Amino acid sequence: MNLKKYLVRALHRLQKGPGYTYKELLVWYCDNTNTHGPKRIIKEGPKKKLIWFFLTLLFASLVFWQWGILINTYLSYNVTSSLSIGFKTMKFPAVTICNANPFKYSEVKPLLKELDRLIEAALERILQPTPGNSTENTSLPLNLELWNQIPLVLIDEHDKDNPIILDIFETNQTACSHQGSENCTYRNFSSAAQAVTEWYILQSTSILSKVPLHERIRMGYQAEDMILACLYGAEPCNYKNFTQIYHPDHGNCYIFNWGMDEEALNSSNPGAEFGLKLILDISQQDYIPYLSSAAGARLMLHQQKSFPFLKDQGIYAMAGTETSIGVLVDELERMGYPYSDCTLNGSDVPVRNLYSQYNTSYSIQACLRSCFQNHMVEICGCGHYMFPLPEGVSYCNNEDNPGWAYCYSSLRSSIKQRQICIDSCKETCNDTQYKMTISMADWPSEASEDWIFHILSYERDMSTNVTLDRNGIIKLNIYFQEYNYRTISESAATTIVWLLSSLGGQFGFWMGGSVLCLIEFGEIIIDSLWITVINVISCGAQRAQGPSSPSAMVGTGADEHQQQDRGTGGRSDSEVPPAQLTLPHTTECCSKFTESQFREYLLHMSTLCPSPFSPSWFSFEGRRTNSPQTHCSLQNYSTQAEPEPSKPLNPPECQQGT
Repeated sequence: MNLKKYLVRALHRLQKGPGYTYKELLVWYCDNTNTHGPKRIIKEGPKKKLIWFFLTLLFASLVFWQWGILINTYLSYNVTSSLSIGFKTMKFPAVTICNANPFKYSEVKPLLKELDRLIEAALERILQPTPGNSTENTSLPLNLELWNQIPLVLIDEHDKDNPIILDIFETNQTACSHQGSENCTYRNFSSAAQAVTEWYILQSTSILSKVPLHERIRMGYQAEDMILACLYGAEPCNYKNFTQIYHPDHGNCYIFNWGMDEEALNSSNPGAEFGLKLILDISQQDYIPYLSSAAGARLMLHQQKSFPFLKDQGIYAMAGTETSIGVLVDELERMGYPYSDCTLNGSDVPVRNLYSQYNTSYSIQACLRSCFQNHMVEICGCGHYMFPLPEGVSYCNNEDNPGWAYCYSSLRSSIKQRQICIDSCKETCNDTQYKMTISMADWPSEASEDWIFHILSYERDMSTNVTLDRNGIIKLNIYFQEYNYRTISESAATTIVWLLSSLGGQFGFWMGGSVLCLIEFGEIIIDSLWITVINVISCGAQRAQGPSSPSAMVGTGADEHQQQDRGTGGRSDSEVPPAQLTLPHTTECCSKFTESQFREYLLHMSTLCPSPFSPSWFSFEGRRTNSPQTHCSLQNYSTQAEPEPSKPLNPPECQQGT
């Protein structure tokens, strides 16, 4: 069986389906489709055909336009947020407490001695900016090496057109231009208080960065000195129930219910009596005067096994007060890709998380700080003291990295660097936030402060002498206000069900179609491709056989081969035995004709009488029967009468329309 014969037989609907030309296929589709409009195009008069053609084209265009909008809306992956309120027993949050002052001044004073003398002299000259002041007026010589690295200058702007820049120590150092340069960063402050504090923090950072971690921990506030009393619900607790971590901004910090080495505690009931109660001693008399201008305790509520970023999310508790913190819980549930760019655990974030050394979970704050530190190590050659270090890298200091402060300042103010980190880091898909309601009252009262300070001093120092006062004592109450919690969850605004129903609704409204109509359209495309393949193979076979014989040239050659393919399904006369060739439903029988002669006659008659003998109205069909007799017939699709024997068809009579 040759390829053409196989393809023709594979084409479905050979008996009553479309013809083997594109025009016949299109007419058949318009006549049989379930879509409204195409049927009217082929069945109405010329004017109505034109009207229906334009209407069908218009509404089809509207359908495709609406489909484009719907698909674009679906691919936008928009989300909707829903708020639900639940009630359950909840885990008590992790509570981190720190002193606002990171180190005891008595412990770090030897390290900061030169820096303190320098800032005291600078303040003296700022308060009395007279030309006679100089370094010789001080009792001891000043080490101006620190000053010359990052100098402070006083700008007198009484005359805004001609401001006066006063060199505080008259070191004749060239001040930065207001534009700055590669090795010079210019920062302006409206107050000397701000300038001195920022300058002192920058210089002390360089000094403390060279101190080993265990020494910095020793110089900070210890848990047994800071935590005077602890009570969780009805159960007593003490400093041993807290986990110590070192925080660069606040020194030693202590976390209650962190969940690292112990199981997280559940809250038995809402209310202040079932929460955490603490009494803290912040030892305000031992504060570093130029480093910490605020006094109190810094605290933060956060999830278990997460690192506390107190500088961003912490709150202050004031000394000499009782601070009550009522907690409400919000749970956030974000949808992942492609609806939102969030991460479950940070494994798909391209930034190396430097806070993983604490065995804490991923957070957006940890990612942003790790990103900044990685960039600083790459650009400046050292790491900033306030962030964890990658392996094999040291902290920046003035001795080993003289220009680190300028590099840090320019990197911190770089919008490009900030945007890179924002684009690289992702929010967590699931997060828990604690909303706090804070109230304060003086504590202890004047009537009770005497006996309270006596008892607390005795319990801490085992002495009857009062060593505590109102300026160093803080009382904290942390509790759930209620067990109601809010869940803010995201869901897809457009789903595949919405898309399919919307597409179908638009198609049905404008065209009266359905999914089956789309299948019909796909079917007609497949048929067109199939016919194209058959025609290509036929042309190739004709070229291989050479020019046709004269006897076959009745009508046009292309039409003849097309009709042969349609009539016999690709079979030659020799392939179908005469006894098996039947032409049913005849108007005139001509048994003396061979199949090839009848086909030639049919094509010839279609040119003379196109109305009754049009090939598009008739088909020549081979059918297998058990009858040994051969019949040939001209079958009209609408004719179903049995063949009647007659004399052979006379071509002249047919030409006369008989």
